[in-house]
Amino acid sequence: METGPKGPGYSESLVRPGAVAAVALIAAVLGGLIAAVVADRSGTGESGSTQTVFVQGGGAALPVERTVAAASAKPLPGNGFDPAAIYRARTAGVVTVYSYFGDRPTSERAAQGSGFVISERGDVLTSAHVVTTAGEDQDPGAKPAEADRVFVAFDDRDRVPARLVGWDAYDDVAVLRVNPNDHALDPVPLANSDLVVVGEPVAAMGSPFGNENSLAVGIVSATRRSIDSLTSNYTVADAIQTDAPITHGNSGGPLFDARGRVIGINAQIRTTSGQSEGVGFAIPINAAKRSFEQIAQTGRVAYAYIGLSAEDLTPTIARRFRYPVQRGAVIACVVGDGPADDAGLRGGDERRQLNGLAFRHGGDVVVKIGNNPIGSADDLVRVVSERLLPGQVVRFTVRRGDEQLSVPVRLDERPKQPTGDC
Repeated sequence: METGPKGPGYSESLVRPGAVAAVALIAAVLGGLIAAVVADRSGTGESGSTQTVFVQGGGAALPVERTVAAASAKPLPGNGFDPAAIYRARTAGVVTVYSYFGDRPTSERAAQGSGFVISERGDVLTSAHVVTTAGEDQDPGAKPAEADRVFVAFDDRDRVPARLVGWDAYDDVAVLRVNPNDHALDPVPLANSDLVVVGEPVAAMGSPFGNENSLAVGIVSATRRSIDSLTSNYTVADAIQTDAPITHGNSGGPLFDARGRVIGINAQIRTTSGQSEGVGFAIPINAAKRSFEQIAQTGRVAYAYIGLSAEDLTPTIARRFRYPVQRGAVIACVVGDGPADDAGLRGGDERRQLNGLAFRHGGDVVVKIGNNPIGSADDLVRVVSERLLPGQVVRFTVRRGDEQLSVPVRLDERPKQPTGDC
């Protein structure tokens, strides 16, 4: 169910800080989906292509340790946090992105966001919602439009044309490419976002409201958040929450750690007022690395699909309903004729209430996928969406009553829209 209309304007829940319409720089805002179950995060999705490359998926095929590009920049020395030093060292690699949509209404023909250079050959990362209409109010299954023209402006205000190489609607990531002969490039280094910890200082750079090369600082407020995607009907796993201001026009810009390495792509702010105050979120850079690698190599990104909805098994629930394990992902329901259904996995058949929470009792408890232990529904999401591939056969270790079963499941590719029967 949607929390607000998708399209220009403000939503009660999610603000798109990257899309700024026309000369007035009116911020575009999207409503999101409240995805309360795992089916909307790991089991269903989109596939298809635009005339360029409409990449659907979160990039599960490649390990995050792969090198995206040989960036010339190195991490800043020392262990302190010096925002001024980060700004001096990285401002040349941060860009402003201008997108133009020729067939849109006059007030929606231009959008502005941010981005950053990641290679000397001219690769630039930004948010998909800055350069496409993905996520805006449109018919389910409709093909989002990409910008007719895209330009990138550097810190010296020199503006050059960019080509939209491809984009990932699930993780809200887009890849642009500029000609390195058009402007000197200063790529920024990328971190390993799996190592980000709550409380570490961060610096967000971008062009809020068109004010190029602005800097805001804060801390990492939380990690491993599941947030509503602005560009699809699914959620994004492992988002980084920050109190650094992420305002209109910042979308697509880098979130730096204390050593000047990118840990995430500034993506959205959750607010009740429709203004810039609220909770900011960034797409983890490891997810963007996977998206980039697959776009560059194959032209698309594929998500694995299991076809089920799951809920957390906690110690209190386990004691109350006499489950044989304390932690895991309880299968609430299974999509008919999907991989989980074909493999014989079982969903719950009895709705219960405990401590104010609804819970569907009776389904299999997933405790391991392959060699990956599963302690929650979010763990199931991460393994399926980040480590597995369509067509892969993987064993699900489940508890069914007093039995422990090892069930082989052949994964499909995530469908275009979430399945409504689970």
